[in-house]
This record gives sequence, structure tokens and C-alpha cells, in this order.
Amino acid sequence: MGKFIVIDGLDGSGKGTQSEILKKRLEENGIKVRLLSFPMYESESSALVRMYLGGALGSDPSDTNAYAASSFFAADRYISYRTDWKKDIEDENTVVIANRFTTANAVHQLSKMPRDEWDAFLDWLWDYEYKKLGVPSPDLVLYLEMTPEISMKLVSHRSDETGQVKDIHELDPEHLKNSYRAAIYSSDKLGWERICCYRDGEPLSIDEISEMIAEKVHNSLRLYVK
Repeated sequence: MGKFIVIDGLDGSGKGTQSEILKKRLEENGIKVRLLSFPMYESESSALVRMYLGGALGSDPSDTNAYAASSFFAADRYISYRTDWKKDIEDENTVVIANRFTTANAVHQLSKMPRDEWDAFLDWLWDYEYKKLGVPSPDLVLYLEMTPEISMKLVSHRSDETGQVKDIHELDPEHLKNSYRAAIYSSDKLGWERICCYRDGEPLSIDEISEMIAEKVHNSLRLYVK
């Protein structure tokens, strides 16, 4: 099996950008890399996810309970794994990087649950995806920590600049605040490497965050990142 790295974080935290940068830096060191981004919006496997995030099941994220919504995202991962990237993860010479994974359910769906049900939900989620469905579990999770206030500003800026429509998670400030609390809890409980991506209420530069990611990857997996 090759190495499997997941990069996650709140909306607007730079997951996609940092995933691309890490891929390029590893490739510059002669390492074969496969980059994935979830949900797989261009694939039929994400149909239920697109319905959910687009508001077809309700404009409030809590209109769809955490277990149902988690199943939509899990199906997307399972189908894409079986039909596409299974060969990459089984290649011992390939590093697979995923922008979001099961970790996103441990943030955005856990946030819907009462606090005294968090541990039970995380136990269910990990058993469901990694054991019952059999999708591979990551060797390293890098969580890009950004406060919900900064996240909302960055998402709004992106929407204004690109015209990208906000999904029901991004439109709900309370959901993002609850997801931040869930993310901190999950990262501590599940042993994620948390990277603080802000200082004095402002996001760090892309280069600063990239250097911290490179250090974590090297220290955890002994992969050299130039």
C-alpha cells in the first residue's frame, strides 16, 4: 500500500490550494502522486451529495440528519474508490492526497449532533466507512485550522471573485461555528495533525501554510518535501 494523506479544514481554509502545492512538491522529489478531491462533483457517484448541498433536501443542513448525510458522502467515496483510485492506493510507490475525506463528516455532520452523542457518532462513522465499506483509512490527516469568522470572509470573497454559488453549509454561519468546535474535538480525539493557519485574526500566507504542511509530512511519513 502507498501512503495516504488527507487535507481537511473549514470552507475557505485553502484545502484545494495546499493539496495542489503538496502534490507538486512531492513530484519534484520524484514521488508519484495521485490527487483526489471530494466530493467528486463531476461523477455520478456524488449525485446524492449534490442534492443535499444544493438544498434539495432542505435549506438548513440539519434538515438532513448526520447519519443520512454521512451516507451520501460515504457512497461517493466508496464508488470512486472501487471504480477509480483503488489501483493508486495499492501501489506502494504512489502517494495519494485527498482534499477532504471521511474527516469532513467528522466535522460537518458531527456538528449537528448533541455533544453527548459525539463519541458514538465518530465510532459509528469510522466503523461504517473503514470496516464495513472497506475504504482505506489515511496514514496522515492534516487539519487546516481556520476560525469560522475567517472562513466566512474567505468563502464570501471567493464567491464574489469567481461567482461560485455557496452551498447550504457555507450559507449557514451557525453551522460553520458548530463545525469548528466539532473539528477541534475530532482532531484531538482522532490524532489529526492540526495546523493553525491564522495569526491575529488574519489568515497566514499560502507559503507559510505550505511550509508547515511540508514539515508535518516529513516528520510523520518520512517523505522529503523540497
